[in-house]
Amino acid sequence: MTSNLNWWKGGIIYQIYPRSFMDSNGDGVGDLKGITKKLGYVASLGVDAIWLSPIFTSPMKDFGYDVSDYRDIDPMFGSLADFKEMTDHAHELGLKVMIDQVISHSSDLHPWFEESRQDKTNPKADWYVWSDPKPDGSPPNNWLSIFGGSAWKWDSRRLQYYLHNFLDTQPDLNFHNPEVRQANLDNMRFWLDLGVDGFRLDTVNFYFHSQGLEDNPPVPPGEPKTKGAPEDNPYSYQRHVYDLSRPENLDFLKDLRAMMDEYPGTTTVGEIGDDFPLERMAEYTSGGDKLHMAYTFDFLNKPHSPEYIRDVLANMNEIVGDGWPCWALSNHDVVRSRTRWGAGEDPIAYPLVAMALIMSLRGSVCMYQGEELGLPEADVPFERIQDPYGIPLWPVFKGRDGCRTPMVWDNTPLGGFSNVEPWLPVDSDHLPLSVAEQEKDTTALLHKIRQFIKWRQQQPILVNGSLTLENVENEKLVSFIREFEGQRWLVVLNMTMDTQTSPVAHAVDQLVEGHGFDVSLSGDILTVPPYQAAYVKLA
Repeated sequence: MTSNLNWWKGGIIYQIYPRSFMDSNGDGVGDLKGITKKLGYVASLGVDAIWLSPIFTSPMKDFGYDVSDYRDIDPMFGSLADFKEMTDHAHELGLKVMIDQVISHSSDLHPWFEESRQDKTNPKADWYVWSDPKPDGSPPNNWLSIFGGSAWKWDSRRLQYYLHNFLDTQPDLNFHNPEVRQANLDNMRFWLDLGVDGFRLDTVNFYFHSQGLEDNPPVPPGEPKTKGAPEDNPYSYQRHVYDLSRPENLDFLKDLRAMMDEYPGTTTVGEIGDDFPLERMAEYTSGGDKLHMAYTFDFLNKPHSPEYIRDVLANMNEIVGDGWPCWALSNHDVVRSRTRWGAGEDPIAYPLVAMALIMSLRGSVCMYQGEELGLPEADVPFERIQDPYGIPLWPVFKGRDGCRTPMVWDNTPLGGFSNVEPWLPVDSDHLPLSVAEQEKDTTALLHKIRQFIKWRQQQPILVNGSLTLENVENEKLVSFIREFEGQRWLVVLNMTMDTQTSPVAHAVDQLVEGHGFDVSLSGDILTVPPYQAAYVKLA
């Protein structure tokens, strides 16, 4: 693991969903003490950092993404003292600590909103996005909530609507107000002073809205629908011109970066859900004066053909420039990659080569808890569904609970997660894939992932190098060249279930070994068996 101030650049970040990682006190919900207990396991993977999904005080209408106190830990997870203990232990193990920051909106129970909604003249009256109704009483415009219906909620005290891009219990903060911007920076400074090493910024392009409140246009016929929402969600029918990704956001991101620069070695990664995500990534991460890195949904969706992957990489090279991507195959919001990308593929070999793909690209990596075990999407029956996003759209969209079920530590009925029934059920299909079971089997995915990560972390060319797409005769292969400090490697990945061959159009020095994959080179013909990756040092 790197110890330099730019550890994040090419770093591997392990995402922990705290509710589902480890329950230490027997209430069926994961907590900070549970995370602390399992940090040795995380460190054993060879990753650089952990990222914790929200742990702040919250009514939990959206499982912590509705914050009511930005400077305290929800009692469900523990206390500030528990957080400090966890952070100190992580640092002892060589792990950086990143936490979510959900600042585009708060909970409706936050004191800021409780004051703001009282009347139109109080000191926080303009801290949220309020608007008068149209003359007929209807909402100010056609903006939609990602969670369904209008993005506007009527408030009988102010006789106005307030904006909520998500649940109506998540009112949007008004970033046009400088006091709001400063309050959010001050809250983040609180955590930096407490020792955190960085922030994952939720919905980072949602901070500003157009003050003109213009209607969004429809997606033109024949153009792709909005990314970041299922196609069966009406939200995807609009081109989101006025409700997000506003140019004013750039100045705020510069202010944020200036604050981060006061804390050397800290970092930011932004979540971008946008109609044109790569353009936003370039805008937000280029120049070294805004976000350090950002991720989009390019690999968090269903397409995964070699052609699609090549297109993503080509677009990334063309559009992002000197910006810095952070790649992910899974997170707490999407169907697990083994099911979404790997359905019908080899359950051990495919997750490994998919992980090798994102860890061989130019950029940083987020790995979601359980990915190293090859966990498939869990089956959560309707009566156990907790996700407010999934309930109204059932059964076409089942929400996000299937990727949020408890981590499986052993093969007991509750997976070693808790000694009581957890908040979401443990899928029995996960139990044979538990940490304890895989630790006993040297051929298990966990050992292969661990070997690959530790090998990759020792290859500066994969951590820091440039990337150029390579045209190969066999279109079923994904191929690119990494280059760093005079070295050049050809990387060739076979994500299919059939052996593939291709000539190498470069002078070869040697096949690089130690990563755990098995390929062969005879003359200039590279043979890549199913689900294998080749790393070729070029002369």
